[in-house]
Amino acid sequence: MKKLLPAVLTGLLWLATPAHAADYTTGNLRISQVWARATAPGAASGGGFLKIENKGPADRLVSASAGVSNEVELHSMRMDGNIMRMEKLDKGIEIPAGASVELKPGGFHIMLIGLKAPLREGERFPLKLRFEKAGEISVDMDIGSLGAAGPAAGGMDHSKHMH
Repeated sequence: MKKLLPAVLTGLLWLATPAHAADYTTGNLRISQVWARATAPGAASGGGFLKIENKGPADRLVSASAGVSNEVELHSMRMDGNIMRMEKLDKGIEIPAGASVELKPGGFHIMLIGLKAPLREGERFPLKLRFEKAGEISVDMDIGSLGAAGPAAGGMDHSKHMH
């Protein structure tokens, strides 16, 4: 019994520890740092972010879908003089051969339009990504704080510690 108790307690502690964001692989693509910002009550839209590393030939993220919103679009942000403009990317986002593309605040991102409920910090939801060559993959999108600048894992912001 004395040997069993520490193992049981360790297991319970592991269950209580916040989950760390997972990495996903489809074809030559590795998807990591999958997260969204929490939204205020009544917000009509939200943003999702992730990093895609391509170990093979060029590919393209062509669409995404999620049950938390009525629509999901791929967008970019760009400066037009002193005005930040958001643009829907009908042709998707190119993932160059042997390169990484990061979807992040102020740049490429996934726009969740017509939210069915607020995105709440600490929760997660499934997101399906569709690539031109690598096909479809479902990932879990972790929801960070309302003003999060990067993905959080275990309460720590790892956005400065990218690989």
